[in-house]
Amino acid sequence: MTGPRPDDPDQLAFQRYRTLLFSVAYRILGSAADAEDAVQDAWLKWSAADRSQVADPRAYLSRIVSNLAMERLRSTRHQRETYVGPWLPEPVLTGPDTADGVAAADTVSTALLVVLETLSPLERAVFVLKEVFAFGYAEIAQAVERSEPAVRQAAHRAREHVRARRPRFTADRARQRDVTERFFAAATGGDLNTLMELLSPDVTLWTDGGGKVRQALKPVIGLETVANWFAALGTATYQGVEPGSMRAELTTINGGPGVVFRGPDRVMATLTFDFDPEGRISTIHNVANPDKLRAVAEGTRYDLG
Repeated sequence: MTGPRPDDPDQLAFQRYRTLLFSVAYRILGSAADAEDAVQDAWLKWSAADRSQVADPRAYLSRIVSNLAMERLRSTRHQRETYVGPWLPEPVLTGPDTADGVAAADTVSTALLVVLETLSPLERAVFVLKEVFAFGYAEIAQAVERSEPAVRQAAHRAREHVRARRPRFTADRARQRDVTERFFAAATGGDLNTLMELLSPDVTLWTDGGGKVRQALKPVIGLETVANWFAALGTATYQGVEPGSMRAELTTINGGPGVVFRGPDRVMATLTFDFDPEGRISTIHNVANPDKLRAVAEGTRYDLG
């Protein structure tokens, strides 16, 4: 993106809020590429605006990017509804600031983004602005160009919807990291018994290949099935790459512990996890669609706190 010049203080205001704008757009869209496009479009609108008439740059820019993200989300709805297999959000590498903030990490987790995908574009934008960034209802009404009563109603619907589909447990980050590390060692070492200990009895694996690479088109459910799936990782050829030519590494993805699989010349897949109240892995999200792995392949770490 063409950035603000260091000698232009008005344009530097945009740079000041750029992280916020990307964080809002990414949570609304679930796509780093689309969020970057929305931020770029916001920059163009900001550049053309009469900034002497802008009293509050943060509110003004938030309004622009929220509407751009909602428009983009509406335009991609059909594409997502006709997607081959499960649709999962595009994973992003996140820095320690996001991972250390439990509340911020939860709001960018794959699990929550999957739930947000079931909201309407308006409900999703309102939820993100209110629950994540603590905007007031009057601010949100301006941002999404709706009346304040309509925004309050949308916020209530969204909150109830998320609460019903995303139970909140006390997050023990150290426990999650430990379980992920043990899972990583067991999967790469083919240790079926340890995998059985670490997975919840009703664990579910969601795989997103987008029709580009071969993946399960329906969720893989159950302790034994999922454990066997991962125990075979060290012996099975994956996307045409032999196990000996594959590397796996632990890292931070979407605010929590995750795994990146790399072949000789590309990122092949990512794994992110959700945990049950006992700290066992209850859901695994596996993104292998190469179109969704560009942000991870580029190595950019996003501050989404």
